[in-house]
Amino acid sequence: MNDAAPLGRRERKKAATRQAIADAARDLFLESGFDAVTIKQIADRADVSLATVYAHFPQKEALVFDVDDEMRERLLSAVTNRDTGVTIFDALRGWLLGIVEEFHSLKEDDRVAWDRMIQQAPSVQAYERAMWLQNEEALSETITRELGLEPGDYRVRLFAHFILDSWTLVDPEGDPRAVVDAAFALLQPGWDAIEHRSCD
Repeated sequence: MNDAAPLGRRERKKAATRQAIADAARDLFLESGFDAVTIKQIADRADVSLATVYAHFPQKEALVFDVDDEMRERLLSAVTNRDTGVTIFDALRGWLLGIVEEFHSLKEDDRVAWDRMIQQAPSVQAYERAMWLQNEEALSETITRELGLEPGDYRVRLFAHFILDSWTLVDPEGDPRAVVDAAFALLQPGWDAIEHRSCD
């Protein structure tokens, strides 16, 4: 028990440092744009060394998506830790609805400024796409295992792709639930076919 307490403090300190770096980066990116900000400026704003920044974020683009790992964990957990009787389809609908409603709840000025910053930085857009492809692959593999299907079923990969891509269609000024409902209504026949294969 005595050995566990210091580890807990270290982990909390590590998480606080990471959050301070991410907050500093966010503020600087919004103030000056992604390309104009240097890692040194971020380190100075967060009052940490350059080495500490890189220890938490291996590249500058990762600072824009500092919650990527957490989001992936939430995505996969929605499938693997769903309640008894809840289908994967319904669990993913709930996950996506939660994500878009969180974004929808942000202040309009913050949403607009953040989107503008990303649109003005090609390297950030490329990183975001790569991130979503990793999420897509992880989701596809998780669904495949949960259903006991053979790996590499392109139907599952397509389903995972369109689930995640639905996020890009959400209008911050509109009704996020309407987009999610429409997306899942269109995806329902495809999901039914996937489930049918799992029963063969």
